[in-house]
Amino acid sequence: MKTAAELQTLLRQIDHKGYPAYKDTRGKYQFQQYILSIDHVQGDPFAAPSKVSLIVPGRVAGFDRACYESHVRKIAFQDYLLRRMAAKIRDFSFKAKGSGKSGLLSVSHPGQEILERSACTVNTGTGDLTVRMEIGFPANGRTINSGELAKILFDFLPVCVRQTLLASSCPKDGLEKVLFLADDQQFIREELKKRDLVAFVANGAVLPRKSGVSPLPMKEAVAFVSPSSMEVTLKLPHLGELKGMGLKKGVTLIVGGGYHGKSTLLEALELGVYNHINGDGREYVITDDTAMKLRAEDGRSIQKTDISMFIRNLPNGRDTKAFYTEDASGSTSQAANTVEAMEAGSEVFLIDEDTSATNFMIRDELMQRVVSREVEPIIPFIDRVRELYEDYGISTILVAGSCGSYFHKADCILQMNKYRPMEITELAQKEAESFPYTLGAAPKAEKPDFTRVVKRDAAFAKDDRIKLRTDGVDGFSVNREEVDLRYVEQLVDAEQLTALAHMLKYMKLHDFDGKRTLGQAVEVVYQRMETKGFGAFCGSDRGEGDGGAVPGNLAIPRRQELYAALNRCRELIRI
Repeated sequence: MKTAAELQTLLRQIDHKGYPAYKDTRGKYQFQQYILSIDHVQGDPFAAPSKVSLIVPGRVAGFDRACYESHVRKIAFQDYLLRRMAAKIRDFSFKAKGSGKSGLLSVSHPGQEILERSACTVNTGTGDLTVRMEIGFPANGRTINSGELAKILFDFLPVCVRQTLLASSCPKDGLEKVLFLADDQQFIREELKKRDLVAFVANGAVLPRKSGVSPLPMKEAVAFVSPSSMEVTLKLPHLGELKGMGLKKGVTLIVGGGYHGKSTLLEALELGVYNHINGDGREYVITDDTAMKLRAEDGRSIQKTDISMFIRNLPNGRDTKAFYTEDASGSTSQAANTVEAMEAGSEVFLIDEDTSATNFMIRDELMQRVVSREVEPIIPFIDRVRELYEDYGISTILVAGSCGSYFHKADCILQMNKYRPMEITELAQKEAESFPYTLGAAPKAEKPDFTRVVKRDAAFAKDDRIKLRTDGVDGFSVNREEVDLRYVEQLVDAEQLTALAHMLKYMKLHDFDGKRTLGQAVEVVYQRMETKGFGAFCGSDRGEGDGGAVPGNLAIPRRQELYAALNRCRELIRI
């Protein structure tokens, strides 16, 4: 490892040279309080910025091991430091001048959700902190301006480290508040399992968002208050007593008039699989972390998925136990989404009638009398929803605005009235007696076949220049193959999609061996991550693997989203 003084000498030597001379700066340099690692140097001042890491030894950072003693605390701690770093770096970005991206200082900017990100990590053994960021190395035209880079490296970055990554500069009460919230959120998740609940929504929670494009809480929104019949009391380790609505396992129906808050509640439950920051309004909205939002998705590809639980006896004779299509209909796509969620281990389905295929969800009595069950290949969800719970342990939370037939299937019926929830189970089921659901039972479903084996693709392995690109939260591409994830609604951050692209690339080269099933391949990735972290699928900080140093723009997705991405590949995986 070189010294900071050697880096200063090198910068003076390459000043006013052509931009490629910046490549000589790659390597690690010992500064007073941290190690600066220049991992990748951009080839041009107008190209993507250079990649840099700051490594602060645990003995210098000085944080107590209690900050990262549990996994949930570790993620919250990393998130807290990253937010502080992001706020401080904004003060210095573009203070150094030059052409193109010269002077840019950038680090991941987390949203309302607390995710495990590669931008800031802590080594639980040593307490060492690593922050990965981007810097636009300054130039005039394409001529190096190393004096401006020296400002960044020797003036700006030391201030950022000193004021954000050292225990002495972190307000104790602020850090404690973050860690205590993480403990309390984890406590609620554990209580859900103990109490046979699938979700908890605290009294006082603010569910509406500022706007359709802003995840911030709406000002002056109606605060959530649980119906008394569904209220549970939790005694959290730090906050103490907290009351709110507990949604039990089974089939829950959310009804009400338009614009009364049905979908708002469901959207909060969707994102309750993640922990949220203080002040979000949904800090104590906690959902079973396997919950999956299901919807129709016209046009998606389906890769030999067993959808026979819902669709069988197609007139063209196509095999629905290994159904394949490049252009799914609304009903077949929702059937595939449902079965794939089962394969991914989801124990809760979240469904909104508005985004579902009508013929997948329900066929009314008149239609079934005119078009008999014998000639209809679709077995609607209403005929499987009880079976899913009673035979497979999968609960359903369904928003319904127009179909009352689900009253006959529900364990709990919740009405939203001006954003206020009321339990109306007894009333609704009494009224349903006047509209009996008299149709015959659907034939018992066989357990779906989850033994799809992913084949090796020799042509892919020969390509040593695999290009990855992320399109916000809409999808990603590997080389020229697009993976459309617009309707995988629980993906909340572009960094999750970037991680998915890296995971798919690694799995295609190493895990798809023609022997493992899709599920086994997914499990192998998550088992590796337990010991290697992000290095399990995109190289490591030692420069090993197929990606060199870990990039700073990754966020770990859930298994459910990795399954969803793999299942939407048209050409990238072969089953």
